[in-house]
Amino acid sequence: MAQTVGDFFWDRLYKWGVRTVFGYPGDGINGLLGALNRFGEDKIKLVQVRHEEMAAFMASAYAKFTGEVGVCMATSGPGASHLITGMYDARMDHMPLLAIAGQQARTAMGGHYQQELDLQSMYKDVAGAFVQQASAPAQVRHLVDRAMRIAKGERKVTAIILPNDLQEMSYSEPPRKHGTVHSGIGYTDPKVVPYDADLRRAADVLNAGKKVAMLVGAGALQATDEVIAVANKLGAGCAKALLGKATLPDDLPWVTGSIGLLGSRPSWDMMTECDTLLMVGSGFPYSEFLPKEGAARGVQIDIKPDMLSLRYPMEVCLTGDAAETLRALLPMLEEKTDRSWRNTIEKNVQAWWKELEGRAMHSANPVNPQRVTWELSPRLPERVIVTSDSGSCANWYARDIKVRRGMMMSLSGGLASMGAAVPYAIAAKFAHPDRPVVALVGDGAMQMNNMAELITVAKYWREWSNKTWVCCVFNNQDLNQVTWEQRVMSGDPKFNASQQLPDVPYHRFAELIGLRGIFVDSPDRLAGAWEEALSSDRPVVLEVKTDPNVPPLPPHITLAQAKAFTSTLVKGDPEEGSVLVDTAKEVLSGILPGGRS
Repeated sequence: MAQTVGDFFWDRLYKWGVRTVFGYPGDGINGLLGALNRFGEDKIKLVQVRHEEMAAFMASAYAKFTGEVGVCMATSGPGASHLITGMYDARMDHMPLLAIAGQQARTAMGGHYQQELDLQSMYKDVAGAFVQQASAPAQVRHLVDRAMRIAKGERKVTAIILPNDLQEMSYSEPPRKHGTVHSGIGYTDPKVVPYDADLRRAADVLNAGKKVAMLVGAGALQATDEVIAVANKLGAGCAKALLGKATLPDDLPWVTGSIGLLGSRPSWDMMTECDTLLMVGSGFPYSEFLPKEGAARGVQIDIKPDMLSLRYPMEVCLTGDAAETLRALLPMLEEKTDRSWRNTIEKNVQAWWKELEGRAMHSANPVNPQRVTWELSPRLPERVIVTSDSGSCANWYARDIKVRRGMMMSLSGGLASMGAAVPYAIAAKFAHPDRPVVALVGDGAMQMNNMAELITVAKYWREWSNKTWVCCVFNNQDLNQVTWEQRVMSGDPKFNASQQLPDVPYHRFAELIGLRGIFVDSPDRLAGAWEEALSSDRPVVLEVKTDPNVPPLPPHITLAQAKAFTSTLVKGDPEEGSVLVDTAKEVLSGILPGGRS
């Protein structure tokens, strides 16, 4: 049988190192599916999802957890359009992803044909680095090679569109003549380090500082030892952007934890009091949580020049790999002999962990959501991968979980999309089937699209060498993060029509499809429930009935925010009661005399 374009396509991707594709079938990709079946599941595995958006989220997460190009596939028309949200997740977090989309036959194009969408225009923003539609068999070779090389080398989203009639045509190599392209396979990352003169300028700034603060992000995930060495030499404290949560273990006493709206008070205090800022591999978006402009000198390291001096006006910008650049910078740094700054940071961090424990143990109706993650943290298995959805559960993920060496953590960062935690957790298992996985999800995201993907778990879990996969659902019948944003930012009481969710027995749904379900509505049951879930012989949905009126407080409350919140009580919030009154006291204590300002 002659090799078809589809046959060649998969063989070429295999030679590029692709081993897993997340997707959903449709007649727009039948030629590709038939070829993939012939190619063999032992070479490239197709993971069948419930929805194309989830396929793209899984591809994005697969890239995060492996460092390789994540690949997703969908049919023409609605299948192709469904991929976009997950593709944007990868684009916003600088992840390499290849999207494969089917298209109607070439002879039908321009004829207002069924499922004929202008996919090149539709993908032009999200896959702007490279998006092309194939028109001839001899073109496919260089489309695959360029898409993969650009995705790998530039850490961007690329897309290839294949008309369905082309997929089943006989493949032919490009002829040796004018107007053809003869491409090849292969890419390895270069060593990118700034010049010594620029490193010396950065060292001069850092050596002059007496109160050095560091902020690390996802770009520093492979530079843990180098970050620790630099921080120790500078006597610095170090905050972590959300995507960089796994960069440093939280048992280091000078690690202040997360920064920003989901961050810690020690991170806020450090950033407002430092005289020098070193930012490594982070695109943290909220400048108001960094030093006030002009209050600190700045040095930034990033592999992408377009991310330099973007959030804070830096004195020295270094384009380079985080680990290599820090390693080259380290010998130029002077050991700080005055450790008073570091000592202050460590005292603040120690007090903060005690405060978090106290918050987690506050009574609530029925379960304090902070306690869910507080009880989980010490029970997390070694080498666990933890994913979180966007929403209020991300606050507890950011603050209460103590990262240990060897763990992986991630979520939808730049896009901050709902519905990413479960597909991320599924991708984690296909990336590392020997590692335990825990997903933290709000009930809004579960109802939006994550419940269906539990069926994907039910389909594949027996293939995983390690069966530990736990989805913890925070069931508070509220779109909680937005409810609190309405209260604190807008001064509006909770709007039940937009915020209230129906009560769904998520644990029972898990049982219906062959998984294990555990339900908790008492704080005393939490510890035992986590231990039961983490030792289960099959995937678990742990549903916890949490209190929606426990606030995901930012580390710093402004007077305007406090006034806005108290105005909701005056207007009459539908959830007004003892918990909300207690919350008001906690908010007000942050700005009134005698409290922290």
